[in-house]
Amino acid sequence: MNRAVAIRRLTILAVAGLCLVAAWRGLVAVDQTQSVLVTQFGRHVATWREAGLHALWPWQSAQRFDRRLQLYNPRPSEFLTRDPKNVLLDVFVCWRITDPLRFLQRLTDLPGAEIRLHDVVWSELSAEIGRRPLTELVSEKPDEAAGQAIMESVLSRCRSRLGTDCGVELTDVRLKRVSLPAQNRQSVFDRMRTERERIARQYRAEGEEEATRTRAQADAEKTRILAEARRDAEKIRAEAVRDATRIYAEAHGKDPELFRFLRSLEMYRKVLGEKSTLVLSADSELLRYLTDPAGGRRAQESAP
Repeated sequence: MNRAVAIRRLTILAVAGLCLVAAWRGLVAVDQTQSVLVTQFGRHVATWREAGLHALWPWQSAQRFDRRLQLYNPRPSEFLTRDPKNVLLDVFVCWRITDPLRFLQRLTDLPGAEIRLHDVVWSELSAEIGRRPLTELVSEKPDEAAGQAIMESVLSRCRSRLGTDCGVELTDVRLKRVSLPAQNRQSVFDRMRTERERIARQYRAEGEEEATRTRAQADAEKTRILAEARRDAEKIRAEAVRDATRIYAEAHGKDPELFRFLRSLEMYRKVLGEKSTLVLSADSELLRYLTDPAGGRRAQESAP
């Protein structure tokens, strides 16, 4: 009797345990950042997108998919431009899962999705870069750079290729960095250095030309100013000589003897020095004011 009771109790406990396990497995908590795909023996049953607690049968399974924005950031890749020039582009892709069922059927998982995205985006990017010269990617003039337009064109064509069959949405394709391959970097630097030296020589030649023109204009202006200054000086000097002559004439007219006396003194200052030797007769006119101070007055009175 006791044995039968024990067996019954164990059976009840086992059934209760199985029920608890089934209830635990049958409750699925869906996060607001996830979508849950419910399958039954490999067949799709439902897709849960509402956040909360959901129930499923024990023979059903649930697979979670992240609905948030995904980032695919591979290593930089080398592309060939129209020039042709090799460039190294560092690109990242933003995408999200929109249809978990199609995503599972077409791409299986995240690595498969990244492989598919890489194939589509890189093929379109290679075709777009091949149609563009290097100056549209790297330019010192902002209006010539077309990096944003290139990425928008690539994004548009990738969206049309992916469509809705893969269950993913491509939101953005961005260019982080443009560089040169190591084997081409030195030759490009040499070419850039040569171009900068050519521009520097051109600037120096233009500077020398401008300096020569400025010096010529300055010399011409200097010559003109000096000529005008000499002309004005000669004019002023001529006017001064004229005024002096007039004043001398007026003074001579008022007192001729004083004028002759002053002129004689000026002549003595110029002719007679400390070591001057003159041999003159006693009645020389030159010594008239030295030998006879009144001689000048008598000479004036004797003059007709």
